[in-house]
Amino acid sequence: MRDVTRYVTHDVTRDVSTAAPHRRSFLKYTGALGAAAAISSSLSACSSGPESTNDTGGGTGGANSTLTAVIGYGNDGSWDPTQTASAFSMAANNHIYEGLLDTDPISREPYPALATAVPRDLSSTSWKFTLRAGATFHDGKPVTADDVVFVFDRILDPNTQTLAKGFFASWLKEVKKVDAQNVELVLKFPFPEGISRLTLAKIMPKHVFSQPGGWDDAIKGKAIGSGPYRQTAHHPKSNTTFEAFAAYNGPRKAAFKKMNWMTIVDAAPRVAKISGSSAGAQIADNIPYANIQQLKSGGMDVQGGAGMNNLFLMFNTKHKPFDDVRVRQALHYAIDTEKMVQVALKGHGKPSSSFLNEANPSYRRAKSVYDYDPEKAKALLKEAGVSGLKIEILSVNVSWIVDCLPTIKASWDAIGVETTLNPQETTAVFTKMDQKQDYQVVSAASNPNQFGLDADLIMHYNYGPQNLWMGYARWADSAVAKQLFKDMDRATQEAVPEKKKQMIQDYIDVVAEEAVLYPVVHNELMTAWDPKKLAGIRAQPYPGINLLQAKWV
Repeated sequence: MRDVTRYVTHDVTRDVSTAAPHRRSFLKYTGALGAAAAISSSLSACSSGPESTNDTGGGTGGANSTLTAVIGYGNDGSWDPTQTASAFSMAANNHIYEGLLDTDPISREPYPALATAVPRDLSSTSWKFTLRAGATFHDGKPVTADDVVFVFDRILDPNTQTLAKGFFASWLKEVKKVDAQNVELVLKFPFPEGISRLTLAKIMPKHVFSQPGGWDDAIKGKAIGSGPYRQTAHHPKSNTTFEAFAAYNGPRKAAFKKMNWMTIVDAAPRVAKISGSSAGAQIADNIPYANIQQLKSGGMDVQGGAGMNNLFLMFNTKHKPFDDVRVRQALHYAIDTEKMVQVALKGHGKPSSSFLNEANPSYRRAKSVYDYDPEKAKALLKEAGVSGLKIEILSVNVSWIVDCLPTIKASWDAIGVETTLNPQETTAVFTKMDQKQDYQVVSAASNPNQFGLDADLIMHYNYGPQNLWMGYARWADSAVAKQLFKDMDRATQEAVPEKKKQMIQDYIDVVAEEAVLYPVVHNELMTAWDPKKLAGIRAQPYPGINLLQAKWV
């Protein structure tokens, strides 16, 4: 199964080393075929020593046991923390690296990681941090202010296109070294939401990654941090292994002596790996809805996390009649979303009532909600002067997306829109986008919650004048879009929280009405684990797992 959450906040279709537009370089550097799709070109392993891909240490728990996890996404995307959108590597990096602050995987509340405290005044334009005494990288070298400045300089460098730039550049002016153990972050304007984003700036050793080829090594899988686990081997398209870092002196110590994370993208072997009395793993993410009861009957705990994971439709606004907002709205009204939730998602989802999911702190029901209304859809098409419309839906072949497509086809066929489904490999779909090939409608999946919960981040991830998605939709030069982007920037800089929230909700109403790139349903992501062996597991509403508070039973 493949997901397609992608980095699109800014135009990063540039090779970091050459600054020449090139899609394959973008994929190589971000791993962003989705919160972690498997990249078509294999990446060379960083460690040459073979290590068993099935070593579970008996799976019985105890000090010397190896925890084995099955991740439903590829481990061969980028591992560079400043670049990656890969679910596997982002989840792994949360165990290997630390930010100044990190966040709880569910509440996303910040807590001190490499820094000793969260700033008291979040409305200030100066945040000062003292580094944790005795913090060392996995190679034994101390963590210093120079390492912090090194990472932030890369993120803010106008000549280096990184994914993380989109999360920091709008509000963070610079990061300064005060002395060896203290740094200061200087903000362009008060931005309290930025405090939770500091977890996205993982602190990396300057003495390692500033060397020639250092960033290329990071992309390929070299990972040296200061976190509770150190990487011991990395085999792209197979597995990545870890062991507890004995010198770690931070707040969330390793509970497992060793971990082996296997990448199994296909659903059936992934489920089989954690099934039965001879299961080879204790936990797996990305569980198909059809296997939930089977796993529960076998004694597994299966829980879901509901968040921003969604199926969206994106229209080519330069291809008539999709330049007409009435046509885009009609096609959304025509979809029987309740049927989609019940049949395709087995009840594990909700029809979208805003761009944001209902649990988001900034959620408000949008003024335009596309409840199933085929008669309204027909009326809008008639009003737009459209008849005899034939549509090919170009879709990624993510399994749950493919399950949803028949409902869209049946719904559109029912209003007289002859619909053809064309699911393809993710790489094939977006190669067509990059080559600016003509298309009508794209269906894919997205989940920006792996980066955070704040609505400003989520909306800029999807909309913006330099945004990759907006380039695909060919909408950014429209008058409505230009005003929308101005409204978004004003909301970012608004200091009064409630006013900012209202401004965001107001511009989301515009996004809903325009329906250029808009979610059809939000769905749950399922995680399964053996409760007889593991405790402290919480299902995430975004891909991957977090074991920093887990332990053997």
